Parts: sequence; C-alpha cells; structure tokens
Amino acid sequence: MARNAEKAMTTLARWRAAKETETGKQERRPYLASECRDLGQCEKWRLEIIREISKKVAQIQNAGLGEFRIRDLNDEINKLLREKRHWENQISDLGGPHYRRYGPRMFDAEGREVPGNRGYKYFGAAKDLPGVRELFEQEPPPPPKKTRAELMKDIDADYY
Repeated sequence: MARNAEKAMTTLARWRAAKETETGKQERRPYLASECRDLGQCEKWRLEIIREISKKVAQIQNAGLGEFRIRDLNDEINKLLREKRHWENQISDLGGPHYRRYGPRMFDAEGREVPGNRGYKYFGAAKDLPGVRELFEQEPPPPPKKTRAELMKDIDADYY
C-alpha cells in the first residue's frame, strides 16, 4: 500500500490539483440543496448521490462485512436517500420534473409492497441482521372483532 505522500504525487493527482487551481474553485456538493439555484447543477448533484447510493448498495450485499460495517453502510444509504429527496424537492421547486411522483416502491420477500416504507429502509445483508429480521416477519394484527351492535344489525324478524 502506497503512502499518502506517494499517492499525492501520482500523475492523476497532480493533474486534478492543477485543474482546481486553474479554475479557481473546487467542485463540492452544497451542504443544503436549497443553496443551489441552477436546475442543471441540481440534476448533476442528484445523479452523483444516486451513484453513491448504488455503490453502497452493492457493497452492503456482502454479508461477510460484519454487523457493525453493515449497519454503518445502511445508515449511510438512508442518509443519502434523505439527501436525494431534498435535491428532488429543490429540482421540482425550480421547475424541473417531479421525481418523487414516479419513485420506486419497496417490496417484501413475497413481492408485496411494504406499507409505510417512507421511513428507514434496510438493504442487502442488513435485512438479515438480528432484530431486523423480526421486523419483516411481523404478522398483521388480527381483524377487529365485531361488536354486539354490528352483529345484531343484520338480524330481523325472518331470523326468529
């Protein structure tokens, strides 16, 4: 493994440093999506976030990473999803397309849509972590019992 000083001297690193000094600015994603007022820039940052999400989702598929690393990756993915939602809201505010209207749905193991999937999500090996598996295996609550009034409502003289 090369040292940081050696990595900094590579041709690519020197070229990027020269480009940054030449343009006078370093391209970094704004901390708040609302700070960006250009629709094209917002689209660019949204696509960058999507690329980061897809890389992390690919990493989290490896169950051999260990419980803590998997939990950290899952937290980072959820944070990026939240940030992506902020960028999508900013894009729609600037007059761009409404991405959230056509967004993907989350499905369980049987292919049914998971109700209330707007909150925290679990990806890849995170679904098999202790404590998470039970969340997916919860049985729906039993249907409420009919009250006496509901049972007597349909009974008329023909019943007797």
